[in-house]
Amino acid sequence: MAVKKRTAGGQTSAALLPPQPNLPLFGIAGYSGSGKTALLDALLPRLRRKGLAVAVIKHDIHGLGVDHPGKDSDRLFRSGADVLVQGPEETFFRIHSPTGRESAPFPASAFLRYDLVLAEGWKAAAIPKVWLLKRGENAPPSDMTGLLAALPPESDRLAAVAALLDRWLSSQWLKTPVFGCILLGDRNDRAGMLKCRTCKQRKRQLERTTELLRSVTDCVVVAGPGRVPDGLEGIPRLPDAPGIQGPMAAMLSATRWAPHVSWLIAAYDLPYLSLDLLQRLLSTRTPGVWATMLKLPDHAGMEPVLAHYDFRARVLVEDLLAAQDFQLHHLLQSSKVVAQSLDASCGKDR
Repeated sequence: MAVKKRTAGGQTSAALLPPQPNLPLFGIAGYSGSGKTALLDALLPRLRRKGLAVAVIKHDIHGLGVDHPGKDSDRLFRSGADVLVQGPEETFFRIHSPTGRESAPFPASAFLRYDLVLAEGWKAAAIPKVWLLKRGENAPPSDMTGLLAALPPESDRLAAVAALLDRWLSSQWLKTPVFGCILLGDRNDRAGMLKCRTCKQRKRQLERTTELLRSVTDCVVVAGPGRVPDGLEGIPRLPDAPGIQGPMAAMLSATRWAPHVSWLIAAYDLPYLSLDLLQRLLSTRTPGVWATMLKLPDHAGMEPVLAHYDFRARVLVEDLLAAQDFQLHHLLQSSKVVAQSLDASCGKDR
């Protein structure tokens, strides 16, 4: 993915993003009859009790039997339409392959709303996996890639896989790159922010915020319509997402630009911003947490202009946008978003 980066001379150059990070895709593999589905059936309730959103991608070489021949939904599908069927507490979406052949096994969109994606039966896929041995089987296939463990049928597979996933998912979660986004708004753009009175003050504030974010992130960009002071034009610029009000416009612009990275978002002129505060925000990165907002002393509400957003939080923000709700603090209605209360000492520079 490339983005245009403004240079001091007003020209543009391509700034390439780093490769897409490793995503939380884990395989449960084995020959037919090895117990893959039984293991998943026992494992999934454990994962759900941890608050994790989990998807399973299953491969069936015999074809899919997901609808009843003669039902209206099946007739419409066989007539050429993609069909979405909704019922109490469930939705089923049946789509045709755009090429007429088997589609790519792991669509990128699958990772935008799940903490963990489990692949059942993809033994040839180059992903981390466990292999379930059948009775009489002594070893997994010799050409296996990504194999973390081979589990015999007489072992406690559930305990073994649950413990392995706890360690692996926590490590995988932290492999997501962290980018920083500075909100740079004009006088009337960012309600509640301390406005600088001179360009010199504005430059000092932006320089300080940039330096702090660069110390804990892989890349820093600026979002918003405000003018960047002279000498700082080399910072990559992102326009606000059109038709959106407030900080949500910058947040969505950033997450759409780099959809598989984690974001630290900060207004350029927060007087209490510190390295300690940013590190505490990053310390909340853990499976199941999609965003962290701060509750600071002497502030009436949450602070959406200083927050950490995992890439999965974009799904929640897009849902707010669809409802014409532009208040990022309303994300706290989701169990995936946490509020972090910090004492006054957190705002002090080290």
